[in-house]
Amino acid sequence: MRDVTTVVREAFAGAVGAAGEDAEFAMDAGASALAAAGWEQAGPAVVAAADDLLSGCRARGWGDPDLVRMARRELGPEHVRLAERLLAADGVPRPEAAALLTAYARAERMDRFGAATAVLELVRLLGRLPRITPLTAAPPRAAAGGGAGSKLGRIRALLAKAESTPYPEEAEALSAKAQHLMARYSVDEALVAGTAPGDGPGARRVGVDRPYEAPKALLLDAVAAANRCRAVWSAEFGFSTVVGYEADLEAVEVLYTSLLVQAEAAMLRGGAPAAGGTARPKGRKNLSRNFRESFLIAYAGRIGDRLATATRDATREAGEESGAAAEVLPVLAAREVAVGRAADEMFPQTRSQRLKGRDREGWEHGTAAADGARL
Repeated sequence: MRDVTTVVREAFAGAVGAAGEDAEFAMDAGASALAAAGWEQAGPAVVAAADDLLSGCRARGWGDPDLVRMARRELGPEHVRLAERLLAADGVPRPEAAALLTAYARAERMDRFGAATAVLELVRLLGRLPRITPLTAAPPRAAAGGGAGSKLGRIRALLAKAESTPYPEEAEALSAKAQHLMARYSVDEALVAGTAPGDGPGARRVGVDRPYEAPKALLLDAVAAANRCRAVWSAEFGFSTVVGYEADLEAVEVLYTSLLVQAEAAMLRGGAPAAGGTARPKGRKNLSRNFRESFLIAYAGRIGDRLATATRDATREAGEESGAAAEVLPVLAAREVAVGRAADEMFPQTRSQRLKGRDREGWEHGTAAADGARL
């Protein structure tokens, strides 16, 4: 009789290695073997094997948030919750490991076979992930002073309030203040770090979710470029890697999230800005995929233009207010060069993708929505 560790390892190997028509048989056979073993005996072995699997994913360049994102992208909510449990259980004592799968099955209202199937489906997904470019962590940087954490908190709070207020004028004022704080924070960070030889760009991954991923990636690229960052879209994995300095990376993620919320809300209204604008076109055309894609492509392009202008103006104002206008542009130019070099080292082979809007009304409404978006 095989010991439970062997049963678990064979079930995992079958789930990951089986191809084509053999995959369904391997999954069923593995799930049956795990269910027959019982969670009291198999639980610790499953968690230990999962720990090894997760370590392998990390060695191939995947971070824990990436693994959860992939589970959300390719599987179901129950697999996302399982992934989160397994990630949280990394290194837990044996008694807790034994209870993990029992608690999971109870919470999801699954029998043992159903829970074992969910485990192996997640194992198959994560175990077959390829090696990707690992993220580069930004070197330790000098503190900008003035409470950088509190500044970022204020920026997020202002944007959240701008998204939720029913009054367009108030939203405009709140978002304008947030943009000003972002630019000032970025310039302050650049000036302080300019004398720190260890300072350099880092990278983070930002999810680009279905549907309409290509236009969303275009929007993220526009936001990144306006904030002196570079974005590289990995379409098959549903994320973009954004390379830049820490303060700029923070601005990119916050702005992209806020603008995406505004874009999706405007698209559902047919492209009319919150403060008014043209009405949603009649008929079914506006509901088509072409309308929605054209809307988002136009929105991203126009937002890119607006952000580039706003960044130039805000940078000039921040330099004047800080009394270091002559120092700002050389420091920022040096940072852009460093970001470009880091991105090229991480991704030596990339290709551009051209997007084309096919719906005139969608394009017009997307442009109008971008003109009405709060930066």
